Amino acid sequence: MILPIGPVHPGLKEPLRLKLKTRGEKVLSAEIDYGYIHRGIERVMEGKTWQKGIFLAERVCGICSYIHTQTFAEVFERIAGETVTLRAQYLRVLTNELDRIQSHLLANSTYFKAMEHETLFMYMLGLREPVMDAIELLTGNRVNMGWNVVGGVKMDIKQTHMDSILEIMDKLESEYGRYVEMFESGPLVGLRSHDVGKMTREEALMARAVGPIGRASGLKHDIREQHHTYRDHLDFKVVWRKEGDNFARTMNRFDEIWESISLIRQVINNLPSGEVRKKIEIPAGVAEYRNEAPRGEVTYSVETNGNLIKNISIRTPSIMNIDACAKYMLNDVATVSDAVATYATSDPCIACTERVIILDESGRHLDFHGVHNINSKLKG
Repeated sequence: MILPIGPVHPGLKEPLRLKLKTRGEKVLSAEIDYGYIHRGIERVMEGKTWQKGIFLAERVCGICSYIHTQTFAEVFERIAGETVTLRAQYLRVLTNELDRIQSHLLANSTYFKAMEHETLFMYMLGLREPVMDAIELLTGNRVNMGWNVVGGVKMDIKQTHMDSILEIMDKLESEYGRYVEMFESGPLVGLRSHDVGKMTREEALMARAVGPIGRASGLKHDIREQHHTYRDHLDFKVVWRKEGDNFARTMNRFDEIWESISLIRQVINNLPSGEVRKKIEIPAGVAEYRNEAPRGEVTYSVETNGNLIKNISIRTPSIMNIDACAKYMLNDVATVSDAVATYATSDPCIACTERVIILDESGRHLDFHGVHNINSKLKG
């Protein structure tokens, strides 16, 4: 039988429909229906200045909003042929890694809620709050930070704020290991996580899975390796695993948090002096830029007409990861409840996924606003 879950369901953070093909409790395959919250955000950006566009970019995704503004700013800086000051680059890394920690803690807490481990769910949210406080100390806001501008960041950091952020990282590190150990050794977690929702490396490649989802299946790929600040100035290593199950995806995020804590300390302890912002004139041009969001690779392709946005396309990681979940992770899952938990490990963001491609009858590309798979019916 076909068992529908959603689009409105207490187990789903955002509206979409999971259609599970089942035999009894066993899930044989899955299909995902989108189309409930498409907002046309790229169309809204067209014809606007970068100052208005970056405001909208921060609202593409509520959880990883920060990286959208950084990628937006960096694609405009590439069009202008400019590089921001090293101090601004370091402050961008600091904010990016704080945002990655809170996002990973929220993603894992959602998984624990889906698998009915209420204790770890609450522990993860408790650990996340001080990290959100650190983000507020640095930027003045907890979610939509308004931190990046084309040419750098909006304001400098104070020494007292750096000291407080280091204290928060010390406290996080002292408590964090205990909860990771609870996950690794807990019998309920082992029963619901090991060998559940498996996706092989070859399947991850075929699905073009990105971020912790791809890395948990053996794809050693992280865009931060290619980013000039991480590559040239910081000691950064890619975290990956090869098991490809719910346990590996959750542990990969846990391990990436350790790496983010290390990067935050490197930035604060070696923060260079200088300005944090410079004025940049935007010429007409076309460019593309990629960054590593908490969920994986995010890409901005922009065409400008001077200071105005002529055309913009945003590709977010969730479209590949949700597709990978439907095609591979949810195949042959033992129970429906395990299927819901497996879906949670893909850390889906529906709001940033739902955009469309429009073709005429001959298949000619008429308009592009985002990713190119709505229910696998549109090709592009």
